[in-house]
Amino acid sequence: MAASAAAAARKALAVSLVLALLASSGSANSEGDALYALRRSLSDPDNVLQSWDPTLVNPCTWFHITCNQDNRVTRVDLGNSNLSGHLVPELGRLEHLQYLELYKNNIQGTIPADLGNLKSLISLDLYNNNITGTIPPSLGKLKSLVFLRLNDNRLTGQIPRELIKISSLKVVDVSNNDLCGTIPTTGPFEHFPLNNFENNPRLEGPELMGLAAYDTNC
Repeated sequence: MAASAAAAARKALAVSLVLALLASSGSANSEGDALYALRRSLSDPDNVLQSWDPTLVNPCTWFHITCNQDNRVTRVDLGNSNLSGHLVPELGRLEHLQYLELYKNNIQGTIPADLGNLKSLISLDLYNNNITGTIPPSLGKLKSLVFLRLNDNRLTGQIPRELIKISSLKVVDVSNNDLCGTIPTTGPFEHFPLNNFENNPRLEGPELMGLAAYDTNC
């Protein structure tokens, strides 16, 4: 009786281990698929993405990728890599991602609203590219965000008021774009220096609560 109970326990343990491995592998494959979608959307003349092989079990062996102990992607570091092309909505699947670093490239197109799904994101560094379009209001869902650096692009539209709800924000730099309206003055924006907003010819300055609409020239 005891032997059969022990055998049943071992079988149950083996089944649970297999299921855990399958779940981990599925998550890793999903992240690999998301990153490979990014690779396909980018032009890479210096072959910095050469190791991004979609046939591998997970992307944790790829260069410029960092993973945690559970083989979940936590960092994508492709700053200053001579990349062009555009960002892809699939990046929003990287739910454990903490650092997305794509600064100093020639990335064009818009910022996908799906980046608002990156609930673990601490730093979003897209500065010094050729990104157009607006700053997605969905970034206001990034409750762990500390650094938001979008300066030196070609962004238009307003600074989303959703960002004032991110209490963790320590740095916001949107200088050298073509933003319009006024600068928020509440929440974390109380503490950001005005030079983080400079060289936006249509940006009017700090908003005066209750006295002026912030979208007067947008």
